[in-house]
Amino acid sequence: MRRRDFIALIGGGTAAWPLTTRAQQPAKPMVGLLEPGSSEGSANWYAAARQGLSEAGYVEGQNVAIEYRYADGKYDRLPNLAAELIQRQPTVLFAGGLPAARAFTAAVTTRPVVFVSGTDPVRLGLVTSLNKPGGNFTGVTLFTTMLVIKRLELLRELVPAAVLIGYIVNPNNPRAKSDIGDVEAGGRALGQQIIVLEVRSDSDFEGLVATIPQRGVRALLVGNDPFLNSRVQQLVALAARHAIPAIYGLREYAVAGGLLSYATRLIDSYRNAGVYIGRILSGEKPGNLPIMQPTKFDLVLNLKTAKALGLTIPDKLLALADEVIE
Repeated sequence: MRRRDFIALIGGGTAAWPLTTRAQQPAKPMVGLLEPGSSEGSANWYAAARQGLSEAGYVEGQNVAIEYRYADGKYDRLPNLAAELIQRQPTVLFAGGLPAARAFTAAVTTRPVVFVSGTDPVRLGLVTSLNKPGGNFTGVTLFTTMLVIKRLELLRELVPAAVLIGYIVNPNNPRAKSDIGDVEAGGRALGQQIIVLEVRSDSDFEGLVATIPQRGVRALLVGNDPFLNSRVQQLVALAARHAIPAIYGLREYAVAGGLLSYATRLIDSYRNAGVYIGRILSGEKPGNLPIMQPTKFDLVLNLKTAKALGLTIPDKLLALADEVIE
């Protein structure tokens, strides 16, 4: 080969190298996110999850992609949305709540799954133990079942004369039946009458407007559920319309005008879940990552709402409050 031809060959080949290199580079890892609620209602939580991802070295759009799917409170859509995400072959799946985690379980996927769940994941069969989950599931548990009894006690302390307390629950949530049983058992132990008020869609709110005064409900206990938690404004407005005290499982309710909330710091839980996703993307196995549990519970009181309801907050409760909104 003549020297001139050799140089031309090298020059022509060099021009093609960047294309070949780009074609051989691996695609960015992908997280498939399944949320039972709405994008608007969960925006703050997933911002925290992305923060956790960045702490683990992964930034959306730079070195990781995220595929989002929202059921908008229609839990019957979750199986199809889960299958759709799995077909995309994500590196890690993220279940934003128990209904989403159950959808991934039903899909029998072997891909790593990180969840945020209010119920004991061992009791549900998602993992074999909290310290060493085994299998392909790990994440954060909030143990909200234990908290709901505490909320009932706090509500009774504020309104001891409330003969009937309404428990708002989404019956489509997989843990609804056990939660109802726990609340009714707690009510019996306290000598408190409980009525279950089911809310599975936006249309059910109109029914509650009539049901609450008709049934003589004097206070409300709002259950934890992705759909309910995406309807903060509607639930706070419901209590305000009937001028009755209500306690909730998220700080956001008290900030929006609800009387009080007693809850884990959900933002922290989602950030921690994001960290776990990053660790799995870096090669760690989900079965070796212990289930994270909350260490801090916040009591938030809204004094403006208490004044509007004509309630006097006991000094003991004020002293226990982590945050007082005036």
